[in-house]
Amino acid sequence: MADLFTNSKQAEKYAEARPNYPNELFDFIASKTPRHDLVWDVGTGSGQAAVVLAEKYKYVVGTDVSQQQLDHAQKLPNIRYVHTPDSLSLSDFQADVAPPDSVDLVTVAQALHWIDLPSFYEQVRSVLRKPDGVIAVWCYVEPVVDPAVDAAFWRLYNWSQPYWAPQRKHVDERYRNLEFPFEPVQGEASTGPYEFVTEKKMNLNAFLTYIRSWSSYQTAKKKGVEMLPDETVADFMKAWGSDGEEVKTVKFPIFLKIGKVGAC
Repeated sequence: MADLFTNSKQAEKYAEARPNYPNELFDFIASKTPRHDLVWDVGTGSGQAAVVLAEKYKYVVGTDVSQQQLDHAQKLPNIRYVHTPDSLSLSDFQADVAPPDSVDLVTVAQALHWIDLPSFYEQVRSVLRKPDGVIAVWCYVEPVVDPAVDAAFWRLYNWSQPYWAPQRKHVDERYRNLEFPFEPVQGEASTGPYEFVTEKKMNLNAFLTYIRSWSSYQTAKKKGVEMLPDETVADFMKAWGSDGEEVKTVKFPIFLKIGKVGAC
């Protein structure tokens, strides 16, 4: 996964084009953690989630395997960004990221499907406070604009399937079938997924930049395939209208799974 996001231009596109997450999502998550001292934000990327979490918790540690992504992250006094390798021993992890039983919340935004879950969940159980430390993971799925743009989008998305990594299926399934061995948080009957939505204002150029930030776009490019040839861009231009300059509201449905570590 790491090499799909380590190119500096790709990291810049990612930071520019990806949507932020709604306050309602973070308020819901924060309401489920008894303490608000320390968050570990996994796969923090350009810090989209970390920056908001830093408003609700005293300290945030954001980790990512891509230094290029971290270079584009917003710096705040109470956020510490850590570049981590793909594999890290539990002892090194506890030394570099967080000691045992010290973390109130672990978050993973749009990244859990890339992670080796058994070793990751071992780390999560190690650092979360027992029994009420919380893990919250979410993904956003295909954008919704309007019928004409949506039709053009789905033509491209369906065509792009051979270039997505197998893990992408977990996003298409809204994380419903992803392993998540945690207990429901207080006040909830299950670990989800719970649905939210975020919005981003985009003209056509911004929308195409979002597509170019896909991991599948980079995979296709490495194979000599241009995912947005002139005819596809023209298809989007016709669907968008107004020479692509109109700013439209693009909605991204979000699916959250949330649980607590329990007594272990």
